[in-house]
Amino acid sequence: MLAGTAVLATGAAVALAAAGGQGSAGPKDDGTAITPVGYKVTPAGQQAQLGNLPLNAVLSPDKSMLLVSNAGQGTQSLQVVDPEDSEVVQTISYKSPAAIFTGLAFSPDGKRAYVSGGGREIIHTYDVVDGRLTEKDPIKLPTKNPDGQAVNMYPAGIAVTPDGERLVVADRLADAVTVVNLGDGSMATTAVGHDPYAVVLADGGNTAYVTNQGGNTVSVVDVSGAAPVQSDSIEVGTHPNAVVADAERDTLYVANGDSDQVSVIDAATRKVTRSIGLAPYRHAPVGSNPDALALSEDGRRLYVANSGNNDIAVVDLKDGKTDGLIPTAWYPTAVIAYDGKLYVTNAKGLGAGPNNGPGYPNPTSTAATSPDQYSGSMMKGTLSTVQLGGGNKQLKRWTRTVVANNGFEQKDSPRASGAVVPRRVGEKSPIKHVIYVVKENRTYDQEFGSLSRGNGDASLNLFGDDSAPNARALEQRFVTLDNFYADAEVSAQGWNWTVAANSNPYSEQGWPANYSGRNHSYPSENGDPAIAPNKDPEHAYIWQRLADKGVGFRNYGFYVNADAAGKATAQDPVLNAGTDRDFGPYNLSCPDSANTFPARGTTCGSPRIEEWKKEFQGYEASGELPAFEMVRLPNDHTSGTKAGMPTPQAYVADNDWALGQLVDEVSHSKFWKSTAIFVTEDDAQNGPDHVDAHRTISQVISPYTQTGRVDSTFYSTASMVRTIELLLGLSPMTQFDAYATPMVNSFTARPRVEAYDAVKPSTDLAAVNTVNSPLAKVSAKQDLTKEDQIDERTFNEAIWKSVRGAGSVMPAPRHDLYGAVPNDQAAELDDDD
Repeated sequence: MLAGTAVLATGAAVALAAAGGQGSAGPKDDGTAITPVGYKVTPAGQQAQLGNLPLNAVLSPDKSMLLVSNAGQGTQSLQVVDPEDSEVVQTISYKSPAAIFTGLAFSPDGKRAYVSGGGREIIHTYDVVDGRLTEKDPIKLPTKNPDGQAVNMYPAGIAVTPDGERLVVADRLADAVTVVNLGDGSMATTAVGHDPYAVVLADGGNTAYVTNQGGNTVSVVDVSGAAPVQSDSIEVGTHPNAVVADAERDTLYVANGDSDQVSVIDAATRKVTRSIGLAPYRHAPVGSNPDALALSEDGRRLYVANSGNNDIAVVDLKDGKTDGLIPTAWYPTAVIAYDGKLYVTNAKGLGAGPNNGPGYPNPTSTAATSPDQYSGSMMKGTLSTVQLGGGNKQLKRWTRTVVANNGFEQKDSPRASGAVVPRRVGEKSPIKHVIYVVKENRTYDQEFGSLSRGNGDASLNLFGDDSAPNARALEQRFVTLDNFYADAEVSAQGWNWTVAANSNPYSEQGWPANYSGRNHSYPSENGDPAIAPNKDPEHAYIWQRLADKGVGFRNYGFYVNADAAGKATAQDPVLNAGTDRDFGPYNLSCPDSANTFPARGTTCGSPRIEEWKKEFQGYEASGELPAFEMVRLPNDHTSGTKAGMPTPQAYVADNDWALGQLVDEVSHSKFWKSTAIFVTEDDAQNGPDHVDAHRTISQVISPYTQTGRVDSTFYSTASMVRTIELLLGLSPMTQFDAYATPMVNSFTARPRVEAYDAVKPSTDLAAVNTVNSPLAKVSAKQDLTKEDQIDERTFNEAIWKSVRGAGSVMPAPRHDLYGAVPNDQAAELDDDD
């Protein structure tokens, strides 16, 4: 814990106002920003714009070049930065399926550069002349194992031996390490731990230390012989990623991304000698998410990039204590210490802002979505160059800034008048049952922009009273939430946030390649321990925490797939035990509500809401309802304009009719007086919003919220999770839900118990797209078997045109962090996919 930092009483009490105040998320005119969770972003130093999601940076041996890899969802790029003035002097672009990833290395003489190619199964190679790169033929890694089976090596971290003769590669998705002979191109591979990420060399290049990001080990690999051999395995913290070596002291430092620690390893004994804690306050849950390290030039300090806290921790290696914190932009991913400066890459820069310009996401439009309007690619990374000459006074000032930005000094606030949400875990509440409904991908303006209240833009309202009458009526009759944000850009992060209050470095690094056809696995909604954002992956999710406390829950569609018999099944045994196997998993061929919904090519069983109602009516008959229900209603995702599938309006109406029936059923039941229904989207990527691309739909439906008020308090996904935790008696899972403002202002102590009568949408629920629908041919090629496995640009454009008409025109992008983009970057920055 940082010395002198006040304690936030997480798990004991909650504050009623976040540091983000009552403002909105996104970039501000003064070069600062507010993240969707509410943290303020005030980066120190000089700022420069980079490409889409910078993940790593490395200095050349002569310190004349800073190489940056931008591995985002859109056009990826390799950039050369002049460290003297932090100007980008060269950009080499890679449109999908071409790819780069995190691995960066120079030859010892600085005449060659190597960059990992991720899902392309290659290592890019470059000649380096006069501070510029010229790409040469790549090194091709194996695509089959010795048995002839296909493998996905997905090269991540790389390192060149001191003699320049061998390249060591961490094969992220093959759980392996490959050593390449750079002279003749021969190579050999050996198995290591789960999801190896970074490589550092010791013993004159004869020993490689490889962090296994999917587990909690560092593999020790002998690379001196004809073939690499794993000789040892060192247990460290959870999900280790970055590693640096201090050759003079024979010491390694490893960042543990989900246990908020740095493990210190004695290379001679191969033992962990101590762990450096990175918790920002006493008893803080996880969430600092360290993902990059750098040693000071004298080896006395370690700089740790805390991606979750938007800061650099300055650690005194003599005593292992944090001397202070340096504020960064959003989500720092690499840090380099050189010549009295820190160079820090920030993956998300200053955030998104509005995405209501021309080419904004629209599921009914024929025009392509602009990369500057899509939440997955519109945020530009930044480079912070920070002068370190200010001494301890400057560091103290920076530390105070970080503490204020992230609310590390929150104090208990008085109980809100008449609040029914407990202020402390364990306090009583009239709410005994919570139903958590998660849908897919809509913005606030898309459904609520034309409401008679709240901060909406009617010109962006795509789904109105004809296709979303229940959602709109519920938003007005109960509480209108017009300042609520998804903490994610896309579903792969969004589902992690909705059930674990975090998206860890593994998921943040992997989803862009998965979404853009670059051959990475989907880093969410499965049992892979690599994606679980917690010190203990077996206790990372809300259902596991409930099971630990003996609180009953029932799962309808969360984190499940269909088995061979078509039944819903979850990989996690705790979740599977509480799952309704007859409630259909994500499948856009199956209805949320409508028996007239045209199921295509699959056996669907009952509409999802009918299966839920059957169980709910059984609970009412028995008088025993689980304290927590998770209900997934996915069909507002839509299938764009794919011929033979429901129109976007029909999909949204099917989804809306299901939500209306759920509220109708609960409000007419004996459980109504003791129930709160929380509704949100996993993310907001499929639509425009005039406030910020993260602003999304949120509803809190209960007798205690039936007020008709507008609540413009700054809330996010983490706020909703925190409110649910307080009602169910759970402590925060991460720093984010510990920090987030509970949704207490939406509640009143005076309940209104009038029931809600669902309204069937007037839109034709059986309407289907035809071959003449806008972009029908393009939509037909989209993979809709899993959420977000599509080209969002054309998908959203198709939906817009379908609703507004083939000739409708969308408004122009408004996103510019630092003024005009240099000419040599313009093409790269305008062509994100």
